[in-house]
Formats: sequence, structure tokens, C-alpha cells
Amino acid sequence: MTTHVAFLRAINLGAKRKFPKDAIKAACEAAGFSDVETYINTGNVRVTSTLRSRAKVETRLEEAFSQAAGFEVPTIAFSQSELAAVGDDAEELHAERELARHYVLLLKEDPRDAAAIEALSTDEHRAVVRNRACHLLLGPSYEQGGVDPLRVEKLLGVATNRNYTVISTLVKKWC
Repeated sequence: MTTHVAFLRAINLGAKRKFPKDAIKAACEAAGFSDVETYINTGNVRVTSTLRSRAKVETRLEEAFSQAAGFEVPTIAFSQSELAAVGDDAEELHAERELARHYVLLLKEDPRDAAAIEALSTDEHRAVVRNRACHLLLGPSYEQGGVDPLRVEKLLGVATNRNYTVISTLVKKWC
């Protein structure tokens, strides 16, 4: 049995894309996953199954979520060791300097051009790519409301974002 942590993209952000965590859990269990647990209502779920392939886990979850929610739910899965590595990177980067915000964009696929993404960094805000995660390290001049002031998301492909606190909590809880 293999455990994955999955991140659902673009749910519970508006009136038309509601997908409560109880419905997420039920959809996972109906799709054959066990040991299902959710964390807050932003689309974070831990599942265990006989599936070893990340792509197969994502596909099965996306099919189950589409059927249950009535709309497509892009899903990005990480093995426990992959997520632990994202957490380690987040801890290291977070400690480097004073930050107003630290967002982690979780990627479905490895980015095509990590150097181009990181080149968008400024003196105040940095983008750091590590495997399937892009860390946005936003300095003290960061203004509330914008998650992506460097405009990196257009270079990443399918991604969803969580803040540093959520990533750290999930690593401690599920890895």
C-alpha cells in the first residue's frame, strides 16, 4: 500500500466550485482509497491505495472528483517522501531572510524552464524552483491580495498554491 498527499486545484473559491471536505473524503473512499483524511477546506487530502504511480493516483482521484463535484478538479499528488522534501526545502528557504509571505506552488509536472522562472526574481521577491514545487518568497514590500506578483504561474503548467504554514503542517501531520 502506498500513501499519497493530493492537492485539489481551484475548489471552494467561488459559488460555482464548492466541494466540501466531507464530499472529497466520500469520493476518495468510493474510488477505492483508504485511510482518507482531509485537512481544512482548501483541498488537501491524504489517501492510501495499491496504486504506486502518481499519475494513476491523480487520474483516479480526478475521475472520482469530477463525478462527485460535477466539475473538473485538477489534482496534484505527492508521495509522502516527495512532500517531505518539499517541506524540507520550504523550511530552508523560509529561514534565509525576512519574508512577508511564502507561497509554495505545487506542480503537476516538472517545470520546462526552471531558470526562466527563477529569472523573474527581483531584489524583493524570489522564485525558487525545486523539483515539482516553486517557492515564492515575498519580501516586506509585498502587498496583501496578490499571490503571484512575479507572474511565474503562466510558466508552470498545472499548479495549485498553498502557504508555508499549510505545507509545514501537512508534512508534520502526514509525512
